[in-house]
Amino acid sequence: MVELRTDVLVLGAGMVGVGAALHLQKRGRDVILIDRNNQAGEGTSYGNAGIIEAASVFPYMFPRDFAPLLQYALNRHPSVRYRLADLPEFLPWLARYYLASSPERALHSAMAELPLIRRSLIEHEELMAEAKVLPDLLRRTGWLKFYRTDATLATAVRDFERAKQYGVAGDVLDAKGIIAREPNLTGDFAGAVYFPAPGFVPDPGGLAKAYAALFGRRGGRFLVGDARTLEQYGNRWRISTGEGSVTAREVVVAMGPWSDQVFRPLGYSIPLNVKRGYHYHLKANGNAVLNGPVLDADQGFVLAPMNRGVRITTGVEFANRDRPPSPVQVEQALPRARALFPLGEPVDAKPWMGARPCLPDMLPVIGKAPRHPGLWFDFGHQHHGLTLGPATGRLLAEMMTGETPFADPSPFAVERFG
Repeated sequence: MVELRTDVLVLGAGMVGVGAALHLQKRGRDVILIDRNNQAGEGTSYGNAGIIEAASVFPYMFPRDFAPLLQYALNRHPSVRYRLADLPEFLPWLARYYLASSPERALHSAMAELPLIRRSLIEHEELMAEAKVLPDLLRRTGWLKFYRTDATLATAVRDFERAKQYGVAGDVLDAKGIIAREPNLTGDFAGAVYFPAPGFVPDPGGLAKAYAALFGRRGGRFLVGDARTLEQYGNRWRISTGEGSVTAREVVVAMGPWSDQVFRPLGYSIPLNVKRGYHYHLKANGNAVLNGPVLDADQGFVLAPMNRGVRITTGVEFANRDRPPSPVQVEQALPRARALFPLGEPVDAKPWMGARPCLPDMLPVIGKAPRHPGLWFDFGHQHHGLTLGPATGRLLAEMMTGETPFADPSPFAVERFG
């Protein structure tokens, strides 16, 4: 079998990997995209709330208030759950997450990511136009975060006022304002914050596939392969695929929560961990319509009007990435969701589970590996893989091709972990 050769191998065909492959291709690189699945967008990129979070200035940091911390510790907060048997494995990482969430360090993370957040929807819209999926896969609905108590609303309004300093637009709504936007919601609402800027994607996995199809139409190749077979081969990199071995001058690790399968054997100690999450689709009853995604902040779930049905997505489960699913959060959220919106029969046979790849400072690793020429990293996008995939793909491609990066890449360097 003839050995294939290319300029760049991109490992991982989720939103992050496809975004990097497209931007490298635009800059004249011959790229082969490799994934263990035979289609793009089958992993973490498939299961999210579909929101391009162009208004999310501040990352999801570890809370500092005592009341929610106590609820988390007792496993009683609906948005966060942990598996007791896995807690010893997670505690050192949680300690680093807590330290990285100090006000000063959290602001540093926010400001580092802000240029990427500001470009997120712009980069998507450019790729969507080229992939010819507008308007089918982008709805300009914004999204609604509502709160059931005066205390949680007050915290949200305070955070919104802070975000406005960085150009975030929005409106604070009372209960009547919520119903005006979403007439089919029912509940006791203290109020909400509506953000008009974010885009909504009603089929995130389908969008990743559309981008991969664009990559293919432009001459890119997609192969099924096992990233664990990656090895240095002289001054090149080699990997085994279903069509034989492939070699390249450079390789990009964009495997999300599975990136450790490559960087760990190569001797890199990067504190990558996961926040697992679940989703489940149900039909809407009768003529009930959900106009856009809504977050029930106090009860810890999002409802989003996907093409497949109304998707309920959970908060965070701290558990080993490879443990069998334990969709307790879905089971807890379902009766609350049915009380909020008229949901009918399930569309899915069982809840879907995925894993969000996270570093303690809630910033991805983007840039070159310090000890291996030709090896590049692009992973750890926490809750923002769909949002940031094309933007970080552009940043990485600019670094790899010697362009002036549109954002300062230094906060994303792997060296920050020592």
